Amino acid sequence: MKKVVIIGGGLGGLSAAVTLAQHGVDVQLFEKNSHFGGKLMPVQLGDYYFDFGPNTITMPFVFRHVIEQTGARTEDYITFRKLSVHTKNVYEDKTTFFLSSDRDYMKEQLAVIDRVGALRYDDFLREVERLYRLAKTHFFPRIFRSFFNYMSPSLAFALLNARPLETLHHFFQRYFTNEHVIQAYDRYATYIGSSPYMAPATFAMIAYLEMVDGVYYVDGGNARIAQTFAHLAQKAGAQLHLNRAVKRVVVKNGKVIGVELADGEKVEADVVIMNADLLQAYRELVDPHDRSYERAEPSISAFVMLVGTKETWDDLAHHNVFFSPNYKQEFEHILAGRYSEHPTIYVCAPPFTKEGSSLFVLVNAPPLTKDGRMQVDEQAYKQLVYERLRSYGLNVVPDVERVITPLHIAEQFGAYRGALYGIASNRRRDTFLRPSNACKRIAGLYFVGGTTHPGGGSPMVVISGQNVANHLLGAKLSLPF
Repeated sequence: MKKVVIIGGGLGGLSAAVTLAQHGVDVQLFEKNSHFGGKLMPVQLGDYYFDFGPNTITMPFVFRHVIEQTGARTEDYITFRKLSVHTKNVYEDKTTFFLSSDRDYMKEQLAVIDRVGALRYDDFLREVERLYRLAKTHFFPRIFRSFFNYMSPSLAFALLNARPLETLHHFFQRYFTNEHVIQAYDRYATYIGSSPYMAPATFAMIAYLEMVDGVYYVDGGNARIAQTFAHLAQKAGAQLHLNRAVKRVVVKNGKVIGVELADGEKVEADVVIMNADLLQAYRELVDPHDRSYERAEPSISAFVMLVGTKETWDDLAHHNVFFSPNYKQEFEHILAGRYSEHPTIYVCAPPFTKEGSSLFVLVNAPPLTKDGRMQVDEQAYKQLVYERLRSYGLNVVPDVERVITPLHIAEQFGAYRGALYGIASNRRRDTFLRPSNACKRIAGLYFVGGTTHPGGGSPMVVISGQNVANHLLGAKLSLPF
């Protein structure tokens, strides 16, 4: 392996670039946008700073591993801050329920609103930890190159023990009786762009990450993770290019031989790694006749409002969720391609602005229609979101604002139908048989990112890059789990 070209400078591509360059591989990375990090995009509106996403950081050791394999110290570049009480959940009846990695604090809350849940809480944490350990041992550090990789007895045992036939919603009902509490945990399905009433209970392991390991943010913005990866990749010798789009992957006799850029330049390569939404990028860059995307169910998208306001709110947590009165109906509407008239609204209020507040406001949205249209008027729905926030006592008066819709997500990030996480995990096949990291048709072509294994979410995307890089180096990923 002499030369590697990476298409896309998201966390997966950057993660692979750091590891490969650190081991002396000739790496060139091409990013079509003006920033590295993909959806982890920094946005400056006047005096207000925002992270477009992700806003919730878990598994900081994954990011530390990428940095520290180079001999650098994480603390010299970024500082992870742990939030003890990380999420404030607010309901239409004005009750509140907080999520925290403090076990005693959680049991105190539950003792008041869900006595059964308080008694079962230790059992709940033990079970979500078991699910997490199954995943980190048997699923995270693998590349599934063919169907035979799934035939390992240990993998089959792990799969059968990961609650694949139970839904997330049903799983949480095992431990809690208060509907507000269940709703707060059901929201974890949105982290993978799916519905809690359909996604398998395997993803309850997310509760372990938030309720035991903890939720973090990065001083100065989470986008510093991507900026650090880019810096270390370049320091190790990788060539990283911004504002340079790839037009196609060049293939000869069933093997990649390089890429052609949008300006016509051709770059030779022995290996090409695509860090892009596979559903969109494969037919655009590799095979225009491919129709596999038509069988895939895209994940949910997002209607995002970046709002800079001169006001501050002492009662806002870092993460805040204002819940819909009918969560199940909300997901039914989204899956039917409709925007909810009573949506659940997520508000992130990080300490990035010295005066006033930088509010990241997100509503779960359906992906675009198959012919690429949005199902609502942008301005009208923005006003509906502001009105809903006012009904919860949050009167937001924007000083500056920017709306990012599924249309923008599709255009800027090459996301199929504007989906945030590529393929949804509402079907078990899409959960456990995600697209492989290695192309089965073309030698030397690999895939990283949220569409492929092990799935969506920033730590998983980083792991996908590490898996591919280590596979190419003949090594196996070993993280300090």
